[in-house]
Amino acid sequence: MKILCIGDVVGKCGCEFLRFKLKILKVRKKIDFIIANGENSDEYNGITMLSAENLFKSGVDIITLGNHAFKRREIREYLAASDRIVRPINYPQGTPGFGVCKIEIEGVKIGVTNILGTVYMESLESPFEALDRAINEMEDCKIRIVDFHAEATAEKRALGFYADGRVSAFFGTHTHVQTSDETILPLGTGYITDVGMSGAIDSVLGLKKEISIEKLSKKLPVKFQNAFGAAKMECIIFEIDENSGKAIRAERMRIFPSFGKI
Repeated sequence: MKILCIGDVVGKCGCEFLRFKLKILKVRKKIDFIIANGENSDEYNGITMLSAENLFKSGVDIITLGNHAFKRREIREYLAASDRIVRPINYPQGTPGFGVCKIEIEGVKIGVTNILGTVYMESLESPFEALDRAINEMEDCKIRIVDFHAEATAEKRALGFYADGRVSAFFGTHTHVQTSDETILPLGTGYITDVGMSGAIDSVLGLKKEISIEKLSKKLPVKFQNAFGAAKMECIIFEIDENSGKAIRAERMRIFPSFGKI
């Protein structure tokens, strides 16, 4: 089974690019299941019902989130009702939404979890303990996928090795910068430290570069705005053996505007 994992989708630009390119990629690569991180999919940061529905209509099966999951207050009720959006499992008990999602594709049960890092980020439950809980919840799933939304590469690498052999694939999100360390870990888990982002190429992590420069050079508050223009989609395809639940292959990709043109 081929599972496509897409890096942080940023604003209208990222959502529109997915809509144009995702169906082509799915057919060309014979993708069975698609996961996208949508915590920045709204034009003004965070996720809304509209931006989530845009991703689903583009072909995304499951949306994962991160530290901006609850940036938009109106999303809480939607998260509480949707079983196709996964928020970080290590938020406190009673937080709206679900930390694990299960779905069946062609008779194969797939479990997806989302975990938030704690190094340089929010003080939440240990990602290691959260991972143990998630794996227990996904015990009945042959294929298990982890989106670890974290800042520190060391934390991602450590949790990846901790998960090795217990999940099928483990991909990092949050930094919006794709790493080149895709691999199959020793015990059979597909891994990448950060899958990257989907959004404007001429930007700083999807934001207007002029605003980012002003913020970082002058140290004064600014109103962040998403960039627009030519876009890219950064992603990875994990091929998973349906019998063992182990990863066979990991193919990192960067999709640009020319993709799919004749």
